Amino acid sequence: MYISFATCAKAAILTHNHAMKRILIVGCGDIAMRVARLLNGHYRLFGLLRNTARFAELRAAGITPLPGDLDNARSLRRLTGLAHTVLHFAPPPNTGQSDTRTRNLLAVLSRGTLPGSILYISTSGVYGDCAGESVTETHTLNAQTARAQRRVDAENKIRSWAKRTNVRAIILRVPGIYAADRLPLHRLQQGTPVIMAAEDSHTNHIHADDLSRIVTAALRHAKPNRVYHTSDDSELKMGDYFDSVADAFGLPHAPRISREQAQQTLPKTLLSFMNESRRLTNTRMKRELKIMLLYSTVADALKIIHKPNLDI
Repeated sequence: MYISFATCAKAAILTHNHAMKRILIVGCGDIAMRVARLLNGHYRLFGLLRNTARFAELRAAGITPLPGDLDNARSLRRLTGLAHTVLHFAPPPNTGQSDTRTRNLLAVLSRGTLPGSILYISTSGVYGDCAGESVTETHTLNAQTARAQRRVDAENKIRSWAKRTNVRAIILRVPGIYAADRLPLHRLQQGTPVIMAAEDSHTNHIHADDLSRIVTAALRHAKPNRVYHTSDDSELKMGDYFDSVADAFGLPHAPRISREQAQQTLPKTLLSFMNESRRLTNTRMKRELKIMLLYSTVADALKIIHKPNLDI
């Protein structure tokens, strides 16, 4: 007799201890898996995934996998009334000005019992270029790339939906994420240039482990419909960041070129980061989410990150 995956998933929910709250993770990438390690045992975790080849990996991490595709609204029906909390880590689609994936997710969450909270990982790119200015969470949004505009659309959809439904929405605006396995080593090995110091952009960073801890702290402490920057205390320009990584791994510094030369030689995706300069404040995060960072600066993390064999 054939039993559908949806039937098995529903049976697992019904037979589980109802005192343990359920969390749905949408977008099961690196940060989601780090968050799952912190939440496992305290919550019943479910993960929406379109790549069935990763189901065993999710189960090993204590996550019940649910097949579904945010680009296919019909595939999301099993999410109705499933979770007390939704962690929305999925990126918008690669084209268009609106985030149709977030639209589809909110539509299915609107049916049946609503979740109590939804947390969305956005990007600091929603501010656009601020010419190195110090930026708080109330700064005007001025997204200058289509990718960042889709993030603004997702934020607006979530906050508007949360106000209508009385669901607690939490928006985390995230800068450059790094970790031992998320460093620009390949670019340094390839000698990709960065912009000369006098013309360089201010950049912001957060260690992946700190970001996962901020997510769990936000579930406990965040105020409703509130935005938080998830940035560390580093005061770096982009070239300084690359030089710090190069020094930590015994690699040559990246060559420096003018901003004008960069516009002519570097790929557009890389330029979109180099052309925006801002310094995120993190006072609200520390005060309201009661966070003490494991890695206050990139330099702190680089002192203890394991140095792999860089032979290429």
